[in-house]
Amino acid sequence: MKLLSIAVPCYNSEAYVERCLQSLLVGGDRVEIIVVNDGSKDRTQAIAEEYVKKYPDIVKLVNQENGGHGEAVNTGLKNASGLYFKVVDSDDKVDKDAMAKILDLLEEYSREDNMLDMLLANYVYDKEGVKNKKVMKYNHMIPTDRVIGWEDVKHVAKGHYILMHSVIYRTQVLRDCNLVLPKHTFYVDNIFVYNPLPYIKRFYYVDVDFYLYYIGREDQSVNEQVMIKRIDQQIKVNKIMLEQYNVFDESVITSKKLRKYMYQYLEIVTTVSTVLLLRSGTKENLLKKKDLWNYIKETDVTLYKKLRRGFIGIVMNLPGKVGRKIAVTGYRIVQKIYGFN
Repeated sequence: MKLLSIAVPCYNSEAYVERCLQSLLVGGDRVEIIVVNDGSKDRTQAIAEEYVKKYPDIVKLVNQENGGHGEAVNTGLKNASGLYFKVVDSDDKVDKDAMAKILDLLEEYSREDNMLDMLLANYVYDKEGVKNKKVMKYNHMIPTDRVIGWEDVKHVAKGHYILMHSVIYRTQVLRDCNLVLPKHTFYVDNIFVYNPLPYIKRFYYVDVDFYLYYIGREDQSVNEQVMIKRIDQQIKVNKIMLEQYNVFDESVITSKKLRKYMYQYLEIVTTVSTVLLLRSGTKENLLKKKDLWNYIKETDVTLYKKLRRGFIGIVMNLPGKVGRKIAVTGYRIVQKIYGFN
């Protein structure tokens, strides 16, 4: 059995997939790299086949009809044999020194009686044209270099969240929570991170800059104009997360700090949905914004009241053009602080 399975979802990735794979190969025989070719029409499959030939005990290729990023992650998980599971997008890469350190750590926690449910590391916004890259750390909120539970978390900070880039899950945890991401839908990384959280009992944060998250391409899914065009998919993900758990149910989410964290995660995802709808400024999308908030009210009135009465909820729902401008300006300030796209 491999120590770490790494799924690499690929769609027309010929320009950058080799850079990604080269960074992962430092793991040697301890990793399996599952390249999921999601119906690419360029040389992605041919490039992956070359790596399978060269590294048959490390690289695996799975071809499928196009199903989107989420379906590619599903396929990676189905084919994973490692104790732990990581997703690395084909246009991103990892730091080789950090990779070696993380694998040593996972090796230390590879026995059945001492396995981790989740491992966290830093990620870097590798933004095109920016010299000083923004590093997202967790040391202000999570103790480093020891096994902890949710009650050991020091501070649950707004605007600083666990992302797919920073997380490695125990493979069985993802299977236990029946994780299945929707097909032909962007932004499912939020579901990937959010759904397993109540199943996480033992986790560890290592303060190394592991994942280099490339942002800056005009066609990238996190480009704001692209997100506005795909707003229905953002709303779909938002609703799936809202439906998944009652974040105030102490019998399901036993940790107070985890309940707070999951609530704030819902809050930020709903804020992003709302701001994008406001930014577009069309009558259709302003109606969708109203419909989203009505949906929250109908699905979970307690959650709705807490979201709506909080500072962010008040700002996001200020009336008129002036109110929309204030909401968007506030979001821009947060963007600048945290350096995201």
